[in-house]
Amino acid sequence: MRIGVCGMGKMGSTIARRLMTFGHELTVWNRDAAKTAALVADGATAAATPADLAKGVELVITIVLDAAALDTVYRAPNGLLSADLTGKLIVDMSTVLPDVQQALAAEVIQRGGDYVECPVGGTVAPARDGKLFGLAGGTEAAVARARPVLDQLCRRVEHVGAIGAGARVKLAINLPLLVYWQALGEALSLCKSTGLSPEKMIDILADTTGAANGIKGRGPDIARGLGGADTGPGSFDISGARKDLETMLALARATGLDLPAAQAALGGYEEAIAAGRGGKDSGQLAVHWATRA
Repeated sequence: MRIGVCGMGKMGSTIARRLMTFGHELTVWNRDAAKTAALVADGATAAATPADLAKGVELVITIVLDAAALDTVYRAPNGLLSADLTGKLIVDMSTVLPDVQQALAAEVIQRGGDYVECPVGGTVAPARDGKLFGLAGGTEAAVARARPVLDQLCRRVEHVGAIGAGARVKLAINLPLLVYWQALGEALSLCKSTGLSPEKMIDILADTTGAANGIKGRGPDIARGLGGADTGPGSFDISGARKDLETMLALARATGLDLPAAQAALGGYEEAIAAGRGGKDSGQLAVHWATRA
């Protein structure tokens, strides 16, 4: 299949590379064209604009950081919506508010295309191995049309409802994990005087009913961070986690809900970013809180 991918961040480039392993003819676009170079070297084609990308493909996947970036991809003068989308399928995998997805879907359909939202659970390693969890929103027909490709990227794809439902479920999935990193940091701060090594403390906490699944994969890096090691940049970093928390809280305000735990956790993420940890993996929020003065 001829597939285009807009957005060459960590997730977008990994998804694009996985699609190439299945023999798809891939075209890529990124606002910073330099980020397409590695894929082009391996056989992908770079498009000058999203509109140019759309002209030569059957399916377009967009995956970017936030609604502002989506606006650029879709609504800029040479954005996707400036192209004839008749018969084309657009799949957006970004984590944004439901009304953002609904507005984009309406505009794509008006231009003759089909639209599916499919934000995903998982980071770079699951994306590389095709083990993401897809949360699809859209019509039965559009989701069925997207499913063969989504199944190549995801270990599980759930059709959760109409456009906007995918965004809601994705935010719901992220909420307890992001609150957990703050709670874990607070728990670790209680244990500083025990004399236990970071590795032992993480091992104990990870083997209890209070542990989230996220600690199973991130536990070793959290222990290294507690020991003072530089754990490098994160695949889903603290700044991105803050964006998701802000999105959850915006959705809550718009629908008359109250999210006090998410609101409190947001303060921890903002403090960590102010301390220069924004590019660290979101699990390193626990390290920040446990080691702060």
